[in-house]
Amino acid sequence: MKLQSRRAFWGSAGLGAFGGAIAATSLPPFGLWPLAVAGIALFLLACEDRSVGARVFTGWAFGLGLFVPGLWWAQHFNWYGALLLMILEACFFALAGAAMTPGRGRTLTAIGAVVLAEALRENWPLGGLPIGGLPLGQTNGPFLVIARIAGPFGILFALVITAAALRIALTALAIRNTAHRESFKRGLHALGLFGAVLAIAVIGLLAPSGGAPLGTRSVAAVQGGGQRGTSAEQVDPTGVTNAQLAVLKTVPPLTQLTVLPEDVVGLTGPLKGSWQEAALQAEAQRLSTTLLAGVTTPVGSTQFNNFVVAYGPEGQELGRVEKVHRVPFGEYIPARSLITKFANVSGVPRDAVVGRLPEILNTPAGKLGVLISFEVFFSNRSADAVAHGATLLVVPTNTTSYPSSQMPGQELAAAQLQAVERGRDLVQASPTGYSVLINNMGDVTARSHLSQATAVTGTVTLHGGSTLYSTLGDWPVLLVALLLLALGQGGARQKHFVDTAAHSASEN
Repeated sequence: MKLQSRRAFWGSAGLGAFGGAIAATSLPPFGLWPLAVAGIALFLLACEDRSVGARVFTGWAFGLGLFVPGLWWAQHFNWYGALLLMILEACFFALAGAAMTPGRGRTLTAIGAVVLAEALRENWPLGGLPIGGLPLGQTNGPFLVIARIAGPFGILFALVITAAALRIALTALAIRNTAHRESFKRGLHALGLFGAVLAIAVIGLLAPSGGAPLGTRSVAAVQGGGQRGTSAEQVDPTGVTNAQLAVLKTVPPLTQLTVLPEDVVGLTGPLKGSWQEAALQAEAQRLSTTLLAGVTTPVGSTQFNNFVVAYGPEGQELGRVEKVHRVPFGEYIPARSLITKFANVSGVPRDAVVGRLPEILNTPAGKLGVLISFEVFFSNRSADAVAHGATLLVVPTNTTSYPSSQMPGQELAAAQLQAVERGRDLVQASPTGYSVLINNMGDVTARSHLSQATAVTGTVTLHGGSTLYSTLGDWPVLLVALLLLALGQGGARQKHFVDTAAHSASEN
């Protein structure tokens, strides 16, 4: 590789990494949502007219720039595992770089490649990892309404189109003094793309948002409070339960729905007949409320159940739902017998049992769709709940093991996305934060502070209607992305064929 080529190669990679770091500032806890567009635009600019090898490396560099800060929470548990995770997640953007084309078709392939690469990352391997995804940074911006019609990938689609338009506008300005016709042509191209995004956002703004209200419910999300950055082994489970029960005493009587967080009742035996069960039943009866609480119980010597139990206003058990989407390396160890040969997995001594669908609780407070913790990041979990008649989404979660606000912030953003995607109000309860109430427009109407002992109270609305995203799912966006990628690749190949033929003719 010649010196000039090497400089161009590393210059593209550096620009890609810088773009990724800029885009990362759009994510919680930073929340600078416009910088996602700027970061992607720099990535597209860095890949423009580069060789496939340079595009692959630039895509990987962009991924590192995005995921090193975006997944920084992981290093708290295991630094070398976190490093491996960041490197592997960045590879999906390397795939995007490989699928792009230089010259003709580059805009179409860029849009299709980035959307499809992120869709693959959020679904594979081990069920995918939406954490750190750029849609999570758009809950305070104008792209949020797009979730109502096209979900998180629709938001990303709009981000990449806007970034492509910005890239084209910048190149149009750069050549305005040397090629007026080409500059004008690029300017029109950029305006067309900006117009397309505006049209998508307007459709999202006017689209159905869950239908007419079916009624309201008074609710409380109970947060026991405590120190953050602690593991289950470092905390007395009885103390956690007692902290929740103490705050439960502050909930106003006749509150229609009261939600306690995930696994705040940690048992060494069954729930039935335990003092914890008796205490929860007594509180449900005292408050005359529908009470939900997260419980963990052992199953033999190698497994455990992570479930949410509901008690009615008379203290009777109404039902249970078990967590369906488990956290890899957090709630189970994939290929445990193999992994144990290379890593210490003592922190996850048991594997969580996979729950059964649907995660629905029929209660006097309404038909509740339950997303337990990690499940709030996955749109298919709320899709299943709404398809089975959920009129309100409930998220019992536990982010206590994360010392910073990064993971709670990203989880809050995921909950806002879920509310908009399904047109449902949402109640989230966490032991140390954030406990929140969110309406079907994605607005946070009440929220706790981290580590605070409090009961977040308010009123939520039940909805029984649908959104376009609930009806159509991810397929329209992914099919359009695939079509754009194919059209761009076809255009690039046709241009290559024409150029080759012209070169051969000139030589003859």
